[in-house]
Amino acid sequence: MENTLIQQESDDINYHLHPYTNARKHQEQGPLVIVKGDGVYVEDIHGRKYLEAMAGLWSVALGFSEKRLVQAAMRQFEVLPFYHQFTHKTHDVAAQFAKMLIDIAPVPMSKVFFTNSGSEANDTVVKLVWYRSNALGLPNKKKIISRLKGYHGVTVASASLTGLPGNHRGFDLPIDRILHTACPHYWRDAQEGESEEQFSTRMAQELENLIRKEGPETIAAFIAEPVMGAGGVIVPPATYWEKIQAVLEKHDILFIADEVICGFGRTGKMFASETFGLKPDVLVLSKQISSSYQPLSAILLNEKMFNPIADESNKLGVLGHGFTAGGHPVAVAVGIENLNIIKERNLVENAATVGAHMLKRLHELENHPLVGEVRGVGLIAGVELVIDKAKKTALEVPGQLGTMVGKVLQDLGVISRNIGDTLAFCPPLIITVEQVDEMVDKFKQALDIVHERLNG
Repeated sequence: MENTLIQQESDDINYHLHPYTNARKHQEQGPLVIVKGDGVYVEDIHGRKYLEAMAGLWSVALGFSEKRLVQAAMRQFEVLPFYHQFTHKTHDVAAQFAKMLIDIAPVPMSKVFFTNSGSEANDTVVKLVWYRSNALGLPNKKKIISRLKGYHGVTVASASLTGLPGNHRGFDLPIDRILHTACPHYWRDAQEGESEEQFSTRMAQELENLIRKEGPETIAAFIAEPVMGAGGVIVPPATYWEKIQAVLEKHDILFIADEVICGFGRTGKMFASETFGLKPDVLVLSKQISSSYQPLSAILLNEKMFNPIADESNKLGVLGHGFTAGGHPVAVAVGIENLNIIKERNLVENAATVGAHMLKRLHELENHPLVGEVRGVGLIAGVELVIDKAKKTALEVPGQLGTMVGKVLQDLGVISRNIGDTLAFCPPLIITVEQVDEMVDKFKQALDIVHERLNG
């Protein structure tokens, strides 16, 4: 048996190119092979159990063993294992789920376009924005503004929207017509004596300045996550969204809310747009839409976005875009059942109440010598690590401290993710207060171990 396990690890090293991984380092250290999941826990090939504090990739809302999702998939496999939505065709579950999503949207929406991942969805949004501008006779109104440290995916267009250097270096990205404005991280970037509201005013002014520099007539849309995920769990400061949206409205710029991480309860509301009072023209959804039991994403368009697109498709004879597996019936059936369960079990409320406990426990660590800032909302949080609290600096190599703490935490039985020197926590929505305590207690233990190593 042990030889079989070693062979499986060896096969992964020999034959598998991993995403978001140093390929040479992987050849040296090998993989963590996960083979089983139960609730908020997963188990590796050697029988070691871990509390999955990242819900996989911010995404497994219902945990790793929800039988109702499995049964929903199997029922659909038996009835209609595949069909598409090209050329006026559809299937019953796609139509049903589209209506469900429109019904629960945080602001009035008109249509749903199904894709398979957040990256595909945001890539599609770029094309639809350009298509709409052409429909309106505005061929120069094509630029899209994103934010530094924002994350919107990894396809050519969506990776260009992403504002992280690691997604651009070596890939000849970003492409043209994609711009980036400032990241609203108050703790890190506020000027001395600047209040949150003053900082937000400055962020809005920087956006205004960029729009004026480029020419308002060239800016089609602004895309942003309500709470930044892969950029380090950055929660917007007071009045930020109010001021940003005022700038967009002033210049008639579309607002695209990327709720791929935040949607379906993560922030303690069904959508983070409700949490922060956002009024997007486009809503991008994925991850928790199916608890990642199946690949699925959705773009919700309001009438302002949809009508010119519909007119242009009529003029040209077709909307020449779509994916073979977009809105796959099995994925959509799982999405329907997933949303039903989230509602039935009051998991949005659970995210609010248990999330408040998680943040309370994490804030108790603010006096720890390695903790610089604790930030979060609902069941998503980030803890930024430092060596020098006053200077807000970590070790000489960026990310080294976060990697050290993350490795010790994993050895203690909790899987987190270090984003540079920030440890992220985004557990399944089903997590309990007791399981949060287990997670935070082990995190505290990991901090103590690393602190002792650094100062021993």
